Amino acid sequence: MTGALFPRQAGLHPPAFTPGYKTSVLRSPQRALISFGSGPSEETGPAFGHVKLGEHDNDLLLNHARPGQSAIGERIIVHGRLLDEGGRPIPGALIEIWQANAGGRYRHKKDGYLAPLDPDFGGCGRAITAEDGSYVFRTIKPGAYPWPNGPNEWRPAHIHFSIFGHSFGQRLISQMYFEGDPLIARCPIAQTIPDKEALNRLVAALDMAETKPMDAIAYKFDIVLRGRRQTHFENRLEGM
Repeated sequence: MTGALFPRQAGLHPPAFTPGYKTSVLRSPQRALISFGSGPSEETGPAFGHVKLGEHDNDLLLNHARPGQSAIGERIIVHGRLLDEGGRPIPGALIEIWQANAGGRYRHKKDGYLAPLDPDFGGCGRAITAEDGSYVFRTIKPGAYPWPNGPNEWRPAHIHFSIFGHSFGQRLISQMYFEGDPLIARCPIAQTIPDKEALNRLVAALDMAETKPMDAIAYKFDIVLRGRRQTHFENRLEGM
């Protein structure tokens, strides 16, 4: 432990250079990383508890939909808690998500996948964690999509997460996968994580207790910032 933040466990993170994931070859550092203990620059950060969210900011079924319409696809609920290494809740933190639609296509001008866009789905949302660290989103389950890493490779269904904790040292960008998806084991990005227990922490568990009958299937995804049980960064090694 150095300073107020738990140090990252570098040995559990994906190696920066993983030739099976082609874009890591040019992105990976050419020299050894230098790690520093945390100080005021890392232990302070923005506070988002006062931010006023819109009525549907955390409801991707409706936040981009035309009046009376809803996003098309398998309706799901993603919920969980944001915690620190000691299991303490992190309230007032900003969580942002973005994802492909049910056909596996992003609403982005550079996404050329042939799956159609959904006019009622924007693919992004945000929430502020409650006093107990809890958060919840309504959305649709994203589809898998092909990517040009190899001759026939597909990304598993996933949702991107961006988290602003209580300090800049708690900044996290990661991905959430879904329990039982066979593409996880075939994904060069997911398989860069050497510790399978760490990879499992990126997989949301089916939660029938929170599933709404005749409405939406629920998945639980707890997020831990820093330390031995942390939720891992998105396929890159971070310092500190």
